[in-house]
Amino acid sequence: MSETPKPAGAKVALRAGVALAIFLLIGLALFAADEQNRYLWVKALHVIAVISWMAGMLYMPRLFIYHLEHEVGSAASETFKVMEQRLMSIIMTPAMVLTWVFGLWMALEIYGFHGGWLHAKLLAVAGLSGVHGYFAKAVRRFGADNRFGTSRSWRIMNEAPTLLMIVIVILVIVKPFA
Repeated sequence: MSETPKPAGAKVALRAGVALAIFLLIGLALFAADEQNRYLWVKALHVIAVISWMAGMLYMPRLFIYHLEHEVGSAASETFKVMEQRLMSIIMTPAMVLTWVFGLWMALEIYGFHGGWLHAKLLAVAGLSGVHGYFAKAVRRFGADNRFGTSRSWRIMNEAPTLLMIVIVILVIVKPFA
């Protein structure tokens, strides 16, 4: 008997889950192996995750803009659906999860969840996660040919992750209030 093929979305989710698990296992192995430099490893993995997440957050609105330029059902439109889905499920969501995991570890272990800058940063990261959720909803809607927004509105929306990133970086580097 032949096995029923899995839907494309299930395959993408499986690959994303495997990639996330591998990255976490590598992170845990480094974490356990090098106790003296544990914080540095966690911080490095956190920065890698943040860069990956932000790359997706900055690219996704551009995909929506390009998607809007093509007719529903066209080959290009179908290609954009795949690109948006893969970017969200293989890069952005795993990177967001890892950003939170490693960031919360540092917040607890290094800072003990103390400091006004840290609370403000967590609030800004929660805002960035909200934008991520909005993009995920848009991916589902665009995937169902239920497009919304205009090129202009997506260009404006592209600025939200940028502004939040600026706030987060300033809070982390400058620590303007204890």
